[in-house]
Amino acid sequence: MDIDKANRTAVERMTSARPMLTGIARARDVIPGLHDDLLLHAGPPIAWERASGPLRGAVIGALLFEGRARSEAEAVALVERGEVRLEPCHHHAAVGPMAGVISSSMRVYVVEDAVHGHRTFSNLNEGYGKVLRYGAFSDEVLAKLRWMNDVLASVLAEALALAGGIDLRALLAEALHMGDEGHNRNKAGSLLFLKLLAPHIAHGKSGADAQSEVLKFLGDNPLSVLNPVMAACKAMADATHGVEGSTIVSTMARNGTDFGIRVSGLGDRWFTAPAQVPDGLYFPGFTAADANPDIGDSTITETAGIGAFAMAAAPAIVTFIGGTPQDAVHATLEMYEITAAEHSQFTIPALGFRGTPVGIDLRKVVELGITPRVNTGIAHRQAGVGQVGAGLVRPPMEIFEAALVAFAERYLE
Repeated sequence: MDIDKANRTAVERMTSARPMLTGIARARDVIPGLHDDLLLHAGPPIAWERASGPLRGAVIGALLFEGRARSEAEAVALVERGEVRLEPCHHHAAVGPMAGVISSSMRVYVVEDAVHGHRTFSNLNEGYGKVLRYGAFSDEVLAKLRWMNDVLASVLAEALALAGGIDLRALLAEALHMGDEGHNRNKAGSLLFLKLLAPHIAHGKSGADAQSEVLKFLGDNPLSVLNPVMAACKAMADATHGVEGSTIVSTMARNGTDFGIRVSGLGDRWFTAPAQVPDGLYFPGFTAADANPDIGDSTITETAGIGAFAMAAAPAIVTFIGGTPQDAVHATLEMYEITAAEHSQFTIPALGFRGTPVGIDLRKVVELGITPRVNTGIAHRQAGVGQVGAGLVRPPMEIFEAALVAFAERYLE
């Protein structure tokens, strides 16, 4: 078996993918298999009994948003009776940051891979503060979600239709040259996103008040492009999945309890272990004792060769996650050791426009004892408190070891 050849095929499929943001739609109308009695969440599969505080809070908030429950107790009872089920976003071609909960009537971004033809989805970004993705479900949180669903989504859908879509691969490539890394620093990408949409928002038919509100909301939110970027990275990673004999990691995700990976040549099997608490900087009044273990689908960015893998492009990220600009360079250089290639589309000016490290190779991770780097926001353990810091984390080595054993059993015996 030629594993290296399989890996070259897998990585070529990832780097050649061209994710286009084509529109916004109601989740149930576009996400495969989603229905009113199903909620999607970040990370690998998990039972309600093991769900973390932020994930529980987001599930409760989604059921209140949908009108399925009138109180926290009613929402919990719905899940405990099995009337509402939970499944990973990744099982439905979708991704979501932090808790990542997507319910059937929420509006979602629709991304289409112009090369390979598949579609991926993500929810809309709420910005900072008390938000559903951190488990908050107050009246204020639900009111913002309804405005996003009714006003923001409509204005953006109209603008995207007038624009003819947005090439997210091109946007990301430019943002990397402007100081972003695509996971926790998206200031340049969000401004590019606003620049591309603003003329079409202004020419839409939504009315001046709605247009003004949306432009201000996007301009005030340096994370506005994160969710479509995650869907773009999901499209790239899905393109690499399913290559027979490949040891390239095609999914990394966390649900606040477990960290899980999937591998291109091992089908849809998850390999999981307990998620770690990130090491980083905490907001005033909070410490590591307040932190929830790592959570969210946003590690799809590292899976696709950006995020912490591209930190050398974003030295200012260290003011948010800790460390020095040289640490950011070292993070990227270390990731070249465990990847199969350098990205043909995403390059880093500070490294002489070298392509970002892409294609995490299971074999190299285990052989060298180096796990992927991830930079991430840190959620409070309790639902609704919100973000308490940001930092760096690594997946547990045992998930890579277990996946490599499974690979050997399938292909090499």
